Order: sequence, then structure tokens, then C-alpha cells
Amino acid sequence: MHAASRYLFCSGVRDTEGRLYLTEREPYGFHEHHDTRIHTVVLGDTLWSLAGRYFAPLPRACGFWWVLADFQKDPIIDPTLDLTIGRQMFIPSLRVLTDVILGEARRREVG
Repeated sequence: MHAASRYLFCSGVRDTEGRLYLTEREPYGFHEHHDTRIHTVVLGDTLWSLAGRYFAPLPRACGFWWVLADFQKDPIIDPTLDLTIGRQMFIPSLRVLTDVILGEARRREVG
């Protein structure tokens, strides 16, 4: 599994026929960090566009939309719903994303 996959922290369970099913992953919810940003949602913002903007140095940055959904004080459960204009979104820094959320220490802790 790719190191940046949102399925990284899922557990695999095999049925009697050997098919692999993924169980719930352990989300990294909101945590206070000194470099967390706050973004006020404006018309046209989506989880994908915000991830693309704030995580732009990373390849396929928009694919990290799930990090933004999980990182809210009130996590976003359905990413297909429009973001409410004026909502305050907590944005983890690139450091937190790469070193903490996707980091090896967390992989060992959760896994």
C-alpha cells in the first residue's frame, strides 16, 4: 500500500474464501500544533481544492483531502457534501502531514 494512502491505517480481515476486506482506519483527528492554519471557507472551496492549495508541494496533493476531513474538531464524515461558506477549517502543516499523520512512528503506534 502506498505510504500516503488513506487506507494505510486500515486492518485487513480475510473471509472464509480468502477475500481481503479493509476495516475502519484509525483517523488522525484534530490535535493542537503550533503550525496549524485556519482557513475560512469561501464559495467554491472543496476538500480537494483546499488540499491541493495547502499541500501543493506534494505529488497529487488533492488526494490528501481525507486529511482535511479527519483533522477538523468536528470531522467531516461525508466528503461529498458542500463545505459551508464561513466555516473555519483547521489545516495541518506539511510538517504535520508528512512527519506526524503519515509518519513511521504513527504507523507503528496504530498498526
